[in-house]
Amino acid sequence: MVGDLSKSEREALKAIYRHTKNGTEAHTGDLAETLGLSPGTVTATVKRLADRSLVVHRPYHGVSLTAEGSRAAVAAIRRHRIVERFLADMLGYPWNEADRLAPTFEHDLPAEVEERLFVALNRPATCPHGFPIPEPEQDHIPEMPQLYELEVGDRAEIAVPGQTDPDVIHFLDDLGVRPGVHIQVLEKHPFDGPLVLRVAGEDRTLGERIARQIYVRTLNGDGDPALTGTNKEKAKQ
Repeated sequence: MVGDLSKSEREALKAIYRHTKNGTEAHTGDLAETLGLSPGTVTATVKRLADRSLVVHRPYHGVSLTAEGSRAAVAAIRRHRIVERFLADMLGYPWNEADRLAPTFEHDLPAEVEERLFVALNRPATCPHGFPIPEPEQDHIPEMPQLYELEVGDRAEIAVPGQTDPDVIHFLDDLGVRPGVHIQVLEKHPFDGPLVLRVAGEDRTLGERIARQIYVRTLNGDGDPALTGTNKEKAKQ
C-alpha cells in the first residue's frame, strides 16, 4: 500500500496520524500548517485518500484514519525512521538533521530497499531521535510519556522530536540530555516546578516547559522497559 502512494499522500497520512493520536479528528487547517501547504492543497490530497478508503473526511468537521489508513500511516512513519537511522548511522549526519533530510528521498525507495536498509542497520529498535521503529503491518505506535510525567525515582531513556527548537536542542546537549541517554528523576518540585535529573552521574535541572518537549521510554532498574506513571494507568484499562 505505501509503495503506490505519492509523496504528498504519505506526508498527509503521517500528519493525520500525529494529529489524531488522542482520538480526535484532524482539521485541514492544522494539517496545512503542519505540512506547510495551503488548505486547498491539503483538502485535495485528503479527498484522494478518502477515495482510496484510507481516511474518512467529514467536510467542515475533520479527518480520521480508517484501519487500512492507520497501517499505511504507520508504514510511512516506519520508512521515515529507517531512513533517518541510515542518514545518522551510515552517512554520519547529526540526529537533529536526519528528520529534515529524510523526506527528500524516502518516498522514492522501493519496499525491498527499505527492508535491506533495515537489515543492514542491524534492525534498529529506534530512530536517531529515540522514538520506536514500528514493526511491519503495525497499525499504531505505542505512546511515549513526556519527561515531565515521570515521578521521583523513575528511570527513562530520552527521545527528542526532530521539530524541537534548535536553541532548545543546544541547551539540552549542553546538559547531556540527548536521544538514547538514560536519566533518573531525583526531584520534582510542586506547582509545575522544575525536575532534577541524574544524567551521566551529574545532577541537571530542567524546567517544566522544556521537560514537556522531551519524551521518554521508561525503564526499570535493569534498563528494561517498565510501566511508570501514565503508562501504568493505560495498562489498567
